[in-house]
Amino acid sequence: MLRTMITATNTMTQLQSQLDIIGNNLANSNTHSYKAKDVKFQELLYQQFNNDKLDKVERQSPIGIRYGVGASLAQATMNWKQGSLQSTGRDLDFAFQEPKQYFNVLMPDGENGQQTAYTRQGAFYVSPIENGNLMLVTGDGYPVADASGQAITIPDNVSSFSVNETGILTANYPDGSTVKRELAVSVLQKPQLMEQLSETYIKLPNNLAELGVNAQDVVTSLQGANRNQISLTNQVLEMSNVDVSKEMTELMTAQRSYQFNARSITLADQMMGLINGIR
Repeated sequence: MLRTMITATNTMTQLQSQLDIIGNNLANSNTHSYKAKDVKFQELLYQQFNNDKLDKVERQSPIGIRYGVGASLAQATMNWKQGSLQSTGRDLDFAFQEPKQYFNVLMPDGENGQQTAYTRQGAFYVSPIENGNLMLVTGDGYPVADASGQAITIPDNVSSFSVNETGILTANYPDGSTVKRELAVSVLQKPQLMEQLSETYIKLPNNLAELGVNAQDVVTSLQGANRNQISLTNQVLEMSNVDVSKEMTELMTAQRSYQFNARSITLADQMMGLINGIR
């Protein structure tokens, strides 16, 4: 009975983690550019008792009895599938038409430090700065980087914006003049190595040396001749790739599994009570 309780308890804690991940996916189903997380389970250690040596029936599994100790959450992987595109009609709304391409964003890192983060959330804005200039920023206020890794700034009094497929941002002015800036775009070669900063921001991990890889092996900057690989469109935003029907199905399955394991603990407790009550 104690083994039954241990097995069920081990599995219930992992099912709770799965429920948390599913709940987070559903909560962000309307978050632009959010990527859903998929959960995979694996069997924990088990004991094999081959006590049926006289059984000559051919089996797919080993002959005997296998005692397990439950299941564990093997990994929660990011689903990098492209989300659907939503038309907004807004000049500073951009979306990639290829998976694993990301905007470069400048984020604070400690005291007076700065780090490069990556996002597919292309709802940008302009923020006034000194000398009558404007800075291109994300919805969270982080500066958007240009091809040289610096914050994108342009003169004030812009009448409209546009961007071509290769990520060249054009600011149009009432007098007919234009100012062009190259948006910094990177493609992830090994996205599963990236560290999650928030639901829509990721960055390179700090332990790349321990992982035995270089930054160039994980992220490739699409600059110069490589800009032809960029596939960007204007006045649209990428929606999340959460499949609500799939998440609801997995939610019900996880809840039922949780109930089964909880019931196992209850039954084991009742049986132990009966055994202890024997005189």
